[in-house]
Amino acid sequence: MKKLLVIRFSALGDIAMTVPVVHDLAMQYPDLDITMLSREMARPLFERMPKNVHFFGADLKRRHGGLYGLNHLMADIHFGDFDPVADFHDVLRSQYLRLNCRLSGQQVAKIDKGRKGEKALTRQKNKVFVQQATSFERYAKVLEQLGFPIKPQFVKLDYSDFYETQKATNETWVGIAPFAKHASKVYPLEKMEEVIKALSQRENTTIFLFGGGEEEKRQIAKLCDKYPNVQAAKSQHGLAGELALMGQLDVMLSMDSANMHLASLVGTRVVSVWGGTHPYAGFLGWNQKAEDCVQLDLPCRPCSVYGNKTCLRGDYACLKGIQPERIIEKLGLQ
Repeated sequence: MKKLLVIRFSALGDIAMTVPVVHDLAMQYPDLDITMLSREMARPLFERMPKNVHFFGADLKRRHGGLYGLNHLMADIHFGDFDPVADFHDVLRSQYLRLNCRLSGQQVAKIDKGRKGEKALTRQKNKVFVQQATSFERYAKVLEQLGFPIKPQFVKLDYSDFYETQKATNETWVGIAPFAKHASKVYPLEKMEEVIKALSQRENTTIFLFGGGEEEKRQIAKLCDKYPNVQAAKSQHGLAGELALMGQLDVMLSMDSANMHLASLVGTRVVSVWGGTHPYAGFLGWNQKAEDCVQLDLPCRPCSVYGNKTCLRGDYACLKGIQPERIIEKLGLQ
């Protein structure tokens, strides 16, 4: 039996985008032994996979950090047992691992990140508005290079055994993930509060607010105290419990962030808000629809692929110009 190693570290949203591809690979090649090498936090995403998928969580801050740590990692995971190796990340860590693959004669393929197209899409002048290959397509291309072409068939993951509360048939559950890592991806909180206020007044409707950082939790607590039918999305089962909750939502409202991708993995419709970034860069969630993206057409956007650049105008008009009423209408709640 061939043993294939898939490498993807990075942020949770990026890792989540590997799930449909790895799942399809496992289903379509049941005799292939697959190990996903990623950050430990992502383990729940791969525990609902077919039995030929295994997970190894790297401790990149301690044991597996730095050059010596990567040597420990290769020993811990028995790196030489894998052939081929799929690098879904192509950063210094994975490049070092790939170098060792080549020295050992192992077959390896890496992701093409499409930098040229991304630069043309996000440059200040004469932007080229062309849909870039999605991350799902880029991951699948790596597998094809290794001799494992796949057909996109993934539907969703099932976390129903982690339900802590089950939605009644006459209830509407709405998830809202109002935060993101970068300012150019965050809808102004005062405007999001207007959305929350309006939704909280609907009968038989509960709004769950998603956020993980301490400041995010503080903001969520204030909103929960202020409006009825609004509560923090939290679970004693951690990420798996949050995914179980997401799977029961009627709709998730999210920024271009990890929660957009997590909700898509459990088959929940996502209305996403876009500012400095754009779906054309290839990071829209699995099976999400372009018509569910809320965005403004401004000559300056997109200004960034990942949202990590400061607004050139200085006013984040791409986000501040979106009216709460437009988002509420897009949610389509009757």
